[in-house]
Amino acid sequence: MPRSMTGFARKAQQYDWGTLTWEIRSVNHRYLEPAFRLPEDLREIEPKLRERIRKALFRGKLEMSLTVQKEEASDQSLGLDLRRVRQLADAAQKIGNELHDAAPINPLEVLRWPGVLQQSELNRETLVDAALTQFDEALKQLIEHREREGKELAQFIQQRLDGISEQVAKLRERLPEILASQREKLQTKIEALQVELDPERLEQEIALLAQKADVDEELDRLDTHVTEVKHTLTQKNSLGRRLDFLMQELNREANTLSSKAIVAETTQSAVELKVLIEQMREQVQNIE
Repeated sequence: MPRSMTGFARKAQQYDWGTLTWEIRSVNHRYLEPAFRLPEDLREIEPKLRERIRKALFRGKLEMSLTVQKEEASDQSLGLDLRRVRQLADAAQKIGNELHDAAPINPLEVLRWPGVLQQSELNRETLVDAALTQFDEALKQLIEHREREGKELAQFIQQRLDGISEQVAKLRERLPEILASQREKLQTKIEALQVELDPERLEQEIALLAQKADVDEELDRLDTHVTEVKHTLTQKNSLGRRLDFLMQELNREANTLSSKAIVAETTQSAVELKVLIEQMREQVQNIE
């Protein structure tokens, strides 16, 4: 089943230390091109992220951003460096011994001293694990989005393939009648000219006309390509390039059919085929 190359995913998770949010946007691209916007202290996980992308996707331009919002300091996240406090107290006592009538130490002033009041640091391994886990879930969400769009694209293409098969069947059914009509028109023109034409030469002209108007081979190839497109739509992995190639082959046969058109019915069918093929081609450009 084909997957679209366009999609969006957003995964946010709240922890006791804050909130972690991933956003992934995906658009059409000939190759796989991921781009990351990460906090500076998490740049080291980019190779792991790229490896995950490489294993999960084949084509598309992806923009991925990670936002980490840490909670404001709370009673549980604050601590005192008691060793630092004791050092300050010892220093203050020594100074007090040297001075007369020294003012007592204000505890609030001690708290303002650099290094006394500390905020517990978030465990780095915890942050990295959370970022990778959330990324896996966001990537899964993106793939599901792309698969849903791919299913809709497959249905659209299937409808156009059915339209091509109808045009081919209609033209194939009318082909003997078209050839007979052209033979009759040629004979009528010759009779109107009131000239005597060698019967053998007449048969040669009719044979040449029939050869030019014979599109049986093109119709067979159109049927073959339609079957191959339907088969490709049932496959997995990257299908876009093969489908794009098949669109080119279908268009080539439609052009040949148009060049061989000698009656309005053939021309009209060729035009309709080109319209259907172009509609499919536009959608195929969005398939991974």
